[in-house]
Amino acid sequence: MGVHVLLADRYQLEELLGSGAMGEVWRAADRVLGRPVAIKLLKAADTTDIERFRLEAQTTARLNHPHVVGVYDFGSDHGRLHLVMELVDGWTLARERSRRGSLPAREAAAIAAQVAQGLSAAHRQGVIHRDIKPANVMLTTDRTVKITDFGIARFTDDSVGTATATGKILGTADYLAPERALGRPAQPASDVYSLGCVLYELLTGRPPFIGTTSLAVVQQHVDTAPPPPHRLSADVPRPLSDHVLRLLAKDPVQRPSAEEAAEWLGAQEWEADPTGSAEATEPLDPVDPVDPDSRAVGPMPSAVASPPPPRTGSQATHSRPHNRRRQASKALLGGVAVALFVTATALGAALNSDNDSPASTVSPRPAPTRTPSSHPPAVSSSPAGETAPAAPPSAVPSTRPNPPKKHEDGQHAGKDKHGKDKTKGHKGSAG
Repeated sequence: MGVHVLLADRYQLEELLGSGAMGEVWRAADRVLGRPVAIKLLKAADTTDIERFRLEAQTTARLNHPHVVGVYDFGSDHGRLHLVMELVDGWTLARERSRRGSLPAREAAAIAAQVAQGLSAAHRQGVIHRDIKPANVMLTTDRTVKITDFGIARFTDDSVGTATATGKILGTADYLAPERALGRPAQPASDVYSLGCVLYELLTGRPPFIGTTSLAVVQQHVDTAPPPPHRLSADVPRPLSDHVLRLLAKDPVQRPSAEEAAEWLGAQEWEADPTGSAEATEPLDPVDPVDPDSRAVGPMPSAVASPPPPRTGSQATHSRPHNRRRQASKALLGGVAVALFVTATALGAALNSDNDSPASTVSPRPAPTRTPSSHPPAVSSSPAGETAPAAPPSAVPSTRPNPPKKHEDGQHAGKDKHGKDKTKGHKGSAG
């Protein structure tokens, strides 16, 4: 199928925007209504792919919100399914992040507030996204946020989990909620946790947890407290840092709802705090932007025993873990490794394969390069041989800052004595 093909006697295909394992995305013209649209065409696929494609159409059609990409039509032409969607003039948040590194606190909070508003609307309709990540968040040219790709979403009243085999996990390792890593059903709070991971990354330039494998990252989501964002960047106000940690609470009950997060972030109450970021930041190595799909998880078995209750943010920040907790963590990691390593890894080879097709609905407009970048992503897209930026396996920071590490020529400059990056951004396309 190529340019100038008339689909369903209505949609004139004009330009191929992207392609992946599941299908292609085209810019097209709706000859009936006279408007530009994006059309996702499903390639020849098995029953599961078809069901997911139908689910995406049905799920998104239930939503009508300015921060969710709209769905206009769904059908079949000559046996090939197609989904007609809103054409977004912009780019993915993953691409924005890869070109700019971390974002200013006010800008990051504003983006997260819009994502939270879109999630709140979805949750009110009983829809759980299950794969919130920078690659599935669009930024328009006027900085409006659009959530896209509901291909693995589910309804809150669906106890089985539509289009997902029982006992399997779908999602992306860097943004996977602890309860989902343990094989428990997704819930609205799971999307809130993923949003917390995204906001953490926007503020600090790195995900909450870093590991050499997807398994190592997932394990940290389950039993490790992340370093507080204000300790990684002096530009992050302490109140905002604390709120991010609430979004990342291990216990879903302790997280705010998407609506509450949207209100708090949108009001920017953290800016009124007179203390700001009073604590000194810890000198940490800079981290290259990570391709979100390079650590896609699953499908994988979810027979993981629940770990001991994690320490609270303050406990994890100001004390070292006891031997008992360390032993429990090792035991759990061993259990996860045995259960997951054999079957884990190429999550959504079909669903999430094309991170650079601008969230499936975007018009080809490059993201503005605000800051020169210097390094490509350091993570291979092959799950079996993936690597990631080195980081201590424990996410419990010491109370005393470590001296900055020396770097060879050609590597990243580290951070200065105030914890600020000497480089202005990172290069690489995560989106």
